This record gives sequence, C-alpha cells and structure tokens, in this order.
Amino acid sequence: MTLQLLDITVRDKQAHPRLAGRMTGHVRALLSEVAGGQEQTHDLNISVWADMPSESSDTDIEMALMLKAADIIARLKANLGPDEA
Repeated sequence: MTLQLLDITVRDKQAHPRLAGRMTGHVRALLSEVAGGQEQTHDLNISVWADMPSESSDTDIEMALMLKAADIIARLKANLGPDEA
C-alpha cells in the first residue's frame, strides 16, 4: 500500500478565544492510497493549532497550520508501518 499527499490547503483559521498568540484552524488534506492495485482518494479535514508571534502574516500563519497538518499525516503514515505505508 502506498499513501501520497496530493493537496493540502487551509480551510479556515482564527485566533484562539482565550490563549493569546495561538491560532487554530482546519486544514484539508487530499490523500491518494494504492492498495491491492486499486486507487482510492481520502479527503481529510484536520484540526490544528500553532503558537504564533503577534506580528505574523497570514501567509506565515497558514504555513504553520499546514506544517502541523503535514506532521500529523507523517505520524499517521509512520504508524501504518513499513509494510503498509
């Protein structure tokens, strides 16, 4: 089985209501899985957060949220094991 990240985008983002400097949001990740010769796509919505300096730009915030989501996906793939990823 192979798992490949096709696309990753920030769906929404907002400042945390109580924690200063923390941004929260949702990242959409589109994955392709090939198992047993068949391909299937998975559309995931991942809740993420990042602590950011107050002067961070929207681009920096979106990049931090996407990196958090990519880290979650990497851990998912690692937990599948070498025979399954």
